[in-house]
Amino acid sequence: MSTPQTVVITGPTASGKTAVALQVAQQLPCEIISADSALIYRGMDIGTAKPTAAEQSQVPHHLIDIIDPTESYSTARFVEDVQRIIQEIHARERHALVVGGTMLYLKAWLEGIDDLPATTPEVRSAVQLQALEHGWPAMHAKLTQVDPITAARLSPNDSQRIGRALEVFQMTGQPLSALHTRARASALPLQPIPMVSLEPVHRSWLHERIALRTETMWNAGFVAEFERLSQWPGIQADSPAMRCVGYRQATETVYSCGNLHTPEAAILWKTLTSAATRQLAKRQLTWLRSMPSRQIVAADDEKALLQATQTVIERLSRA
Repeated sequence: MSTPQTVVITGPTASGKTAVALQVAQQLPCEIISADSALIYRGMDIGTAKPTAAEQSQVPHHLIDIIDPTESYSTARFVEDVQRIIQEIHARERHALVVGGTMLYLKAWLEGIDDLPATTPEVRSAVQLQALEHGWPAMHAKLTQVDPITAARLSPNDSQRIGRALEVFQMTGQPLSALHTRARASALPLQPIPMVSLEPVHRSWLHERIALRTETMWNAGFVAEFERLSQWPGIQADSPAMRCVGYRQATETVYSCGNLHTPEAAILWKTLTSAATRQLAKRQLTWLRSMPSRQIVAADDEKALLQATQTVIERLSRA
């Protein structure tokens, strides 16, 4: 085969990234590296739209099911892992497909990040106390004042990332976004990595896919998965895993309805989850607009996804 290559396949959630990657892998010797901060967790399959066991058996997958829901995984660790795994895949004379929509991971790997200061217990406690008093949406509004770039990319309820950004600002007096832009050359790939981005021309197409995915998750047994996750030893409502889209909305639904086993609960969860997923897609597209080197492929129907598949194959064939 030609010299092993690496290509990023990205785009907003539900845009068809997994399907394109699997199609490419059927035609070229490839391995897939997930760039999705939800797929790293074991036991969270339905709510994360994780590739099925059958799909994972078609082609080797990496960075899926690597930690328990009670554990943490950092952007810096992703950068280290993806660099190492790409080298291993290329050594096997196979192409590497980095597939996912966690834009912070991709941006850190492709553009580099500085070593961020460790937070002191005092600063962390101060931020948490403020959040308890005012709520995370108010903390998000505070972040908007000191670091509007980071705030624009975060949900008002993303307590982990909002807290971290405010901690960094209190520690350094500088916004997190400014520290991220001062890239360390040593962390960057040795050569530019092609990025193929699946982006809908008509947002309604994506919204329809999000609604369908949400309905499919519920019918596939999401309630049982969430209840198993809730019983995981050491799991907390504010654990990073429980803040993933779908799971956070399940917690909110249980709080409102008492459980997830009524028609009212099903309607509320689907409504909340679809809305949160649309907001996630909007934030992902905001991130993508800051990556001008990406090659945009329209993602509005199956024909467009076939075109995306062909585009990736062409990029991999350029040795």
